[in-house]
Amino acid sequence: MDDVKGFYIHLVTYIIINFFLFIINLIFTPGTWWFLFPLIFWGIGLIFHFLGIFVFENKLLGKEWEEKKIKKYLEEEKNKK
Repeated sequence: MDDVKGFYIHLVTYIIINFFLFIINLIFTPGTWWFLFPLIFWGIGLIFHFLGIFVFENKLLGKEWEEKKIKKYLEEEKNKK
């Protein structure tokens, strides 16, 4: 559950900071849209965070995978004896 909370904190931070970057961009350099660079690249990171939490959490190197590996190692040790 802490992972989900961490994602939402990340999302809210992303929205607030990028909103302020947009305002700063409009005030000081209205002809150059530099705020798009952090918006896009941080957005890519946010997408990966989302995928890691909600899509791949239990599939790719997640809890299920870990439990299967532990069971496999225990069975291998049991079969050796």
